[in-house]
This record gives sequence, C-alpha cells and structure tokens, in this order.
Amino acid sequence: MVVGDFPIEVDTLVVGAGPGGYVAAIRAAQLGQKVTIVDKGALGGTCLNVGCIPSKALIQAGHLTEAARGNEDLGISTENVKVDFSKVQEWKSGIVNKLTSGVEALLKGNKVDIVQGEVYFIDKNNAKVMDEKQSQTYTFNNCIIATGSTPIEIPSFPFSERVLDSTGGLNLTEIPESLVVIGGGYIGTELGSAYANFGTKVTIIEGEKEILATFEKPMTAAVKKRLKKKDVNIVTSAMAKGVEETENGVKVTYEAAGKEETIEADYVLVTVGRRPNTSELGLEQVGVEVDERGLIKIDKQCRTNVENIYAIGDIVAGLPLAHKASYEGKVAAEAISGKKSEIDYIGMPAVVFSDPEMASVGYTEQEAKDAGIKIKASKFPFAANGRALSLNDTDGFLKLITREEDGLVIGGQVVGPNASDMIAEIGLAIEAGMTAEDIALTVHAHPTLGEITMEAAEVALGTPIHML
Repeated sequence: MVVGDFPIEVDTLVVGAGPGGYVAAIRAAQLGQKVTIVDKGALGGTCLNVGCIPSKALIQAGHLTEAARGNEDLGISTENVKVDFSKVQEWKSGIVNKLTSGVEALLKGNKVDIVQGEVYFIDKNNAKVMDEKQSQTYTFNNCIIATGSTPIEIPSFPFSERVLDSTGGLNLTEIPESLVVIGGGYIGTELGSAYANFGTKVTIIEGEKEILATFEKPMTAAVKKRLKKKDVNIVTSAMAKGVEETENGVKVTYEAAGKEETIEADYVLVTVGRRPNTSELGLEQVGVEVDERGLIKIDKQCRTNVENIYAIGDIVAGLPLAHKASYEGKVAAEAISGKKSEIDYIGMPAVVFSDPEMASVGYTEQEAKDAGIKIKASKFPFAANGRALSLNDTDGFLKLITREEDGLVIGGQVVGPNASDMIAEIGLAIEAGMTAEDIALTVHAHPTLGEITMEAAEVALGTPIHML
C-alpha cells in the first residue's frame, strides 16, 4: 500500500455520499467551503442505488402490471398480460444511472472533490482515506459523517442467493412464484406489494400485532384490505424461527398462536430493520460518543460531542429517511459556516409507498393527546372526492390535526392515492404556522385530490360542504 507523503488540507470532509452526504457537501461548497466527499461505494448511497429510487421504480412497474390486467368495473378487460422482468430491471437500472450521474455532475459543478475509498479517523482533524492501492491522509477543519445504514441480518436467516436483504429483493432476475417476507414494516410492505402486483404469492410474517405498527390502525386497515385483495397472506404476532434452503427455494419455519408452522417459497426477504454504519470508522480514536445501538449522539446543529465533527442521517437518532438525512446535511453545513440553523423535526414527513400510500407529518392524534394538547381531529374520505372516484381509487382518508384553541395546524395523516404528494401541503402549513382557516380559504383546483385537504380544513371549522 502506497501512503501519501503529504496530507491534503480541506475545510470540510464529508464521509458518505448518500442523500445526506452529497447534499451536505453541495451546501457547504455553496457557502464557500473547500469540500472533499468520500464514499467507498457509488454516489447517491443506498437511497439512489439500492433503496428509495429503485424500489419506487419496481413499485410503479408493479402498479402498471396490475392496471394492465384490466378492471371489470370500468368495462376494461385484457388477456395475456406479459412482463419481461429483465426489461423491467433494465429500465429500473437506467433511472438509477441517470440520478447517480446527476449527483456527480452537481458535486463537480459545485467544485466538490470526489474521492472513492474508506475513511478511518486518526484524530479529530485527520483521517486516512484508503482504497485497494493507496492510502491518503486528509486534514480537515470540520467533518460531516453520513455513512448511512445496512440491513440487519438475523443469525437464523443468513443472507444467501435465496435469503435476501432489501438489495437482493430489488435485484431479482425473475418474478418469483412465491415469496416470504420477514418483517411487515415499510420496506417489507412496499416490496411485498410490488411483487404481489406482478403475480407473486406473498406471505408477510410480522412479530408485532399489526404490520406498519408505527402508523395508526385506521390507516393500516386500508393497506391490509388492499393486500388481501392481492391474495397476500399476513401473519402477525409471529416469530420467524429459521430457514432451510432447498434445491429450488426455501422452507421458512415460524411460530404463531403457539404453533410452529412451515411455509415453502422461492425466496425469503428479510426486512427487520437497519443498523448504523459506525463501527469501522475509528470513532473511538476521536472520542465521538456512540450509544448502545451504534447511533452517534448529536445536538440541534448535528454536532457531536467533538466540536468540529458532525453526524447526519441513519447514523443518528430518528427514522432512517432520505429526506431527513438531506435536511440534517443542510443544517450541519450551515452550522459549520456560522449560521444559526437547527434541526426541528415537527414538519418531517414519513411516507410509505404501500397500496394505498400512507403519509404522516407533525403530531398524530394520540401524540398530541399524550403531549397534553387539546386538539380537533378532522377527517375527510377519498370516497367523497370526485377525482378519487374518477380514478376508481377511493379507499382511505385525510385527517387534519388542529389545536382546539386557535385552529393551528399541528399535524396530519393521509392514506390514499398520492398520499406521498398530498402530505407536503400539510407540512407547509405546519412550518408556516397556518390555521385550518388558511387552508380552507386557499382555492384548490377542481377536480383534484388536493381538494381533500381543503375539505378536511372545512370539517375542522365546522362548515363542511361535501360531507354531512
């Protein structure tokens, strides 16, 4: 291994080029810093390469496949719908390549130096960047760590060609006839739904009493209803025990209702969570505090206990969301530049690309009550919206959470078509300090799904037009 003779000096070293790291690097460069970004993998991290983007491409292809089979209620019938899955995967890969190339262009356009390699900290101002051929020392004034997370591997379900993590689930070369999903969180539900739309017989095994347990039961009820229509078998309060690989598939053993069961499938997809990538950075060399789960402790400016080192994304507390990482990346870059930016998660949306989609922002009804806030929860159903009816997609509702004393919008939840887009208006209302009256007085185009937000605001005011 060749070692660089002299350290390279930079203002800010960004470790990790996912949606947190590359955004932090660009913002830091925009603010006048000399920035180097390092990643051992592809630009864009998990999100662009093996997470958010490819999964949504696969989900969309699944929706199109389901739609292509026709709808008797609409008088549309089709025959012999065929899917060339190799072309689906080729299309998906094309989207990924476009976005990762775009990230590279953005970084270079903002004069960020891009380096491939692994980072190991020497002390609070120096780190080694290593690849297969050489090692180079970088001296930095500040550092932003954004190394993301990795799928958790269960000892009794070691990953293989038939026992898949989320990356393996996205990169199958065939549509499986059958698939067992261990974990009914957002990743398992999204990918399980996608393959069910392609025609796969899917079984979801979840340890909790409900799938998607972090969302309210009325929201998950709409998703469970749709999954059952797709012939997805949902087993809750179950414990996955082990897997036996056969010549052409797997045998999965699990325990539910006091009985041990075995199910055979082509593949098993394990989606039981992710662990932060913090164990091989040499953080102990610097004295950066890490909790028992491997998460780095930060303050409101994403600063660790070591003053010039910051951490963002999946390696700090909170949900592992790409947009949370990007937000924190901007805050950290601005804090380094002397700005008073601080993290505030009240307007942080959470979205599941299930069928129908689910989204939440701000307080839920229960969270507000637990916080001692007197609130009004105002629902409006998709079934009463003209656009939803014309889409033949009417399952779900929008719920607006407003403060009782003044109608201030403090939260909202949506389950239904385009929930992932609709939640943004509620997030804006929270950030801008808007009331239900402000939303109700905003003219929404007709016929659109966006009208549902206005209608829910009118319910909050006690003056609904399209609901008794």
